[in-house]
Amino acid sequence: MQGEAVPPRVPTPRHYLMCPPRYFAVDYSINPWMDPSKPVSVDVAVAQWTELRDTYRRLGHTVEEIEPQPGLPDMVFAANSGTVVGGRVLGARFRAPQRAAEAEHFRRWFLEHGYRDLTMPEKINEAEGDFAWTGQVLLAGTGFRTDPAAHAEAQEVLGVPVVSLQLVDPRYYHLDTALFVLSESNVAYYPEAFSPGSQRVLRRMFPEAVVASSVDAEWFGLNGVSDGRNVVLPVEATGLGSELEGRGFEVVYVEVSELRKAGGGPKCCTLEIRK
Repeated sequence: MQGEAVPPRVPTPRHYLMCPPRYFAVDYSINPWMDPSKPVSVDVAVAQWTELRDTYRRLGHTVEEIEPQPGLPDMVFAANSGTVVGGRVLGARFRAPQRAAEAEHFRRWFLEHGYRDLTMPEKINEAEGDFAWTGQVLLAGTGFRTDPAAHAEAQEVLGVPVVSLQLVDPRYYHLDTALFVLSESNVAYYPEAFSPGSQRVLRRMFPEAVVASSVDAEWFGLNGVSDGRNVVLPVEATGLGSELEGRGFEVVYVEVSELRKAGGGPKCCTLEIRK
């Protein structure tokens, strides 16, 4: 693309649901990033989450909050609790018993806020952890958490085409740790997190994709959030940030070091409501 003019990026206002990490802890291990023997700070987690929320608001986005519940330390990772496309809501069904109760709290929130077209899944599906809506197609991850049969269920409930992608590296246990949507026509992803066949699918679908390095992937750089122009990334993911800036995106860095101790980053904390 050297010498070519970079097209102007246009942001789209977004509507997010987030959950304050008031009861944040790492009391168990359900992914390779979690180590209950290492100390965590609720105060630091709250401060980092608050800055992430305020960043979204400064960018012009709407952020609603759900009340956290004691005994559910991972409820902060709201992205895992629902997929909303065109006002239709597909709830979550967690694989880990430690998180199972979260699904009901989010179900109630949606109903209480007027989302009547809501379906709770029969198959295990960890929502936007493994589902990424491009605006045209739902990219759907499997391999560690979400049941492959949940992909067909999502297509039936949401009424959108679904493309299945196989995850193969346990460090990238959810799709949103290995890929995020930049715009309707493009994504950023870490190839080695996917099976060879899924890598070929991604190359075919997104020939201009931003390909992340292993270093940026390990900093949860692929757990980013884009509004079409502004991209929120963990502060350490500078290589990916530079590549995105070269493509005309505005990168906003946030600190998520405490949240990452539980295997989460910006996107994990952010459930998008698409009306």
